[in-house]
Amino acid sequence: MSEDNMSKLCCASCGIAEADEIKLKECANCDLVRYCSDECKQNHKSQHEEDCKKRAAELRDEMLFKQPESSHLGDCPICCLPLPLDPTKSIMASCCSKAICEGCSHANKIREIEERRHPKCPFCRKLIPDTDVECDKRRMERIEVNDPVATRLEGYIRYKRGDYTSAFRYLMKSAELGSADAHYRLSVLYRNGRGVEKDEKRAMHHLEQAAIGGHPDARFKFVL
Repeated sequence: MSEDNMSKLCCASCGIAEADEIKLKECANCDLVRYCSDECKQNHKSQHEEDCKKRAAELRDEMLFKQPESSHLGDCPICCLPLPLDPTKSIMASCCSKAICEGCSHANKIREIEERRHPKCPFCRKLIPDTDVECDKRRMERIEVNDPVATRLEGYIRYKRGDYTSAFRYLMKSAELGSADAHYRLSVLYRNGRGVEKDEKRAMHHLEQAAIGGHPDARFKFVL
């Protein structure tokens, strides 16, 4: 076991070792030390503060700039490959709010033509809706069950219509559900003061969360 790991087995302040009745908690800002109590944490603050700030900055940079395992859009649910960054290379299924890569969508169309089947969603196999009204109805059904993709899409649609207040509400909900793209769009709303009071600090927060999620535009803007 390394020296760093050995040191984390004991409280950094009083030196007491972790046992069944003694549980150590990591520093809230870094992963260098652990404490047995709030009192020990406070007593050790002056000694640990400089190293803590340095390590916290390193951890933040790791989160911001490490290469994500997939794209910020996730993986195609059929072939399980990362979805392309180009939105024209994938489709959005209104029935299940799944983004499906162009290859899987094309393969499904070929199969349906050969077997003379009615067009269905490549993922959930529901019939593809014929009208925009039916598409909107299905999207709202997905929003009701807290689907982050459908919620983000509704926010984007409201934004394009100029309804920035509603767009903010849907995008905030989608961001809370983990959408990196929603975080990026929220940063734009906060920076421009659309649908919400202008706030550079919150704009930067959402831009940072989008960058951590692997959003390419957010990462580009964050280092400018």
